Amino acid sequence: MVTISGKSVFGGVSIGKLMFYKRSEKVIKRTHVDNVDEEWSRFQKAKDTAVNQLKGLYEKALEDVGEANAMIFEIHQMMLEDLDYLESIENIIRTQEVNAEFAVATTADNFSQMFAAMDDAYMQGRAADVKDVSERVLDILCGVSNGIKEMEEPCIIAADDLAPSETVQLDKSKVLGFATMYGSSNSHTAILARTMNIPAVIGLGDTLSEKYDGSLAVIDGFTGTLYIDPDEETLSEMKKKREKDLEQKALLEQLKGKENVTKSGQKINVYANIGNVSDLGAVLKNDAGGIGLFRSEFLYLENTDFPTEEQQFAVYKQVAESMAGKKVIIRTLDIGADKQVDYFGLDKEENPALGYRAIRICLTRPEIFKTQLRALYRAAVYGNISIMFPMIISVDEIHQIKAIIAEVKAGLKEEGIPYRDEVELGVMIETPASVMISRELAKEVDFFSVGTNDLTQYTLAIDRQNSKLDRFYDPHHPAILSMIKMAAESAHAEGAWIGICGELGADLELTEEFLKMGLDELSVSPAMVLPLRKRIRECE
Repeated sequence: MVTISGKSVFGGVSIGKLMFYKRSEKVIKRTHVDNVDEEWSRFQKAKDTAVNQLKGLYEKALEDVGEANAMIFEIHQMMLEDLDYLESIENIIRTQEVNAEFAVATTADNFSQMFAAMDDAYMQGRAADVKDVSERVLDILCGVSNGIKEMEEPCIIAADDLAPSETVQLDKSKVLGFATMYGSSNSHTAILARTMNIPAVIGLGDTLSEKYDGSLAVIDGFTGTLYIDPDEETLSEMKKKREKDLEQKALLEQLKGKENVTKSGQKINVYANIGNVSDLGAVLKNDAGGIGLFRSEFLYLENTDFPTEEQQFAVYKQVAESMAGKKVIIRTLDIGADKQVDYFGLDKEENPALGYRAIRICLTRPEIFKTQLRALYRAAVYGNISIMFPMIISVDEIHQIKAIIAEVKAGLKEEGIPYRDEVELGVMIETPASVMISRELAKEVDFFSVGTNDLTQYTLAIDRQNSKLDRFYDPHHPAILSMIKMAAESAHAEGAWIGICGELGADLELTEEFLKMGLDELSVSPAMVLPLRKRIRECE
C-alpha cells in the first residue's frame, strides 16, 4: 500500500481505479517559413477554431457547473483575443520568420512567467490560464486531439494538474474523485470540484506517478490522503468512513422544513449566498430561508458590455419570483479589487483592494448605478427584494445613495413604470470605519450584513489573496469578533437587524458565539445550509 498526503479540496471518500489524464503528446520545433503572411493566417484560423471550441465548452459547463464556474471559458476566449498576446505571436512569426507553433509556445512561456512573477495572487492564477489556451491552439496547429481516453467505468482521475477546459470535458457521471500532484485550493479546478461535490485532493507531489495507472485507490477527502493499492484493513476502514458520511448526509436531509432554533428557543435566519440565477436550484434544494447575498457583479463579469436595465430587470425578477416571497438581498455591483472588468476602463492600481471599487464606482459614475437601481426597484414589485451597498465608510455615502434613489424613483414614476416604493436598504460592514460608526449608520438603514472576508483583510492588514500570509490570516482573531459584536449592538440599539454573509458565517466553531452576540441571520453557501441548521439546533 502506498499512502500519499496532500491537501483536501472537498470532503468525502471515494474508492475506485486510478485513471491518469492522458494528454496528446506533441513536440514543438522551431522551423523557418518562407511566407510569413500565410503562417500568420494559419495561426488566425487555429485561433478562431479554438474560440469556437471554448464557446462549446462554456455551453457544456453552464449545464454542469452553473454560470459562475463556466465563466472561465469566456475569460479564455478573451485571452485569445488579447492584443498583447496576438501582437507577440505575430511579431515572432514575422521578425524571426518562424512557424506559428513556435511563436505560440514562446509567447505562452513568456506570458505565463510574467503572470507567475506578479505579486497579485489573482494574476498569478492567470499563468495557468494562458498555458491552457495556448495548448488548445497548439493542439489545433499540430493536428492532435486533446482530452482523455474514453472512460469505460467510474474512476478517480489523476493528473499533474487539471485545467478547467480539461475538467469540464470529463464524463461527470463516471468521475469518482480528483487527485493531482499540484494545484491550489483557489484554482478553478478546485472550485469546480467543490461545485460538483466530488472528493478531491491536491498537492500530492511527484509520488503520484503514472505507474499507478489502473490501480485501486481511495481518496480520503477529510484528511487529504490518497491510498494506492490499500490493504484490507485500510479498505474496510475507508468503506465504513464512506458509509458514515452518507448516513450524515441522509440525516441532514431530515432537517429540511425544520426551524433554525436552539434548544433554548433562540431563532436565527439561515439564508444562502449565490452569484447567478443557475444557483437558485441549490438554494431551494437545501431549504434556505432566503437569499442573504446575491452577488450582482457577476452580471457585469459575464458581459462584454454594461448589462442593460432590461437584462438586469429580467434576472432580478426571476430570482424574486423563484423565491416566492422569501427575502432576496441583492448587493449592488462590487467591481474592482480582484474583480476586474475590461469595459469599465479602470486604471491599474498599486493597491486595488484599497482602491476604486464597489460603491466608490457607483457614486462617481452614477449613470451605471442608476441603471442598476432602476432594474432593482422595478423587480421589487415581483417579490421580497432588499438592496445592500458594499464598502461603505461614511454616513455621507448613505445620504448620496438615498439622493440617487430619489431621482430613480421620480424618473420611474414620471415614465409610468411600476416599481416598489418601500424597499429595505442595508449596508455591508466590511471596513473598520463602518464598524466604528455603526451606530450612526444604523440610524440610516434597515439592516447590516457583515462581510467577514474583507473585514478580516482590512482589520489585520493582510491581503487575503496572498497564500504566503496564510499562517498570519486569522478570521477568529479577537479583534474581528469584537467588531462583529460591536456592529450587532449598534444595529439593535437603532432597531436594525444584522447578519453575516462572509465565509465566517459557515464556520461551525463560531455558531454558538454568533448566537450569543444576538445575530439575526447567517448567510452561507447553499451546501452549508443544512449543516449550519444542525449546529444551531444543537446549541443551548
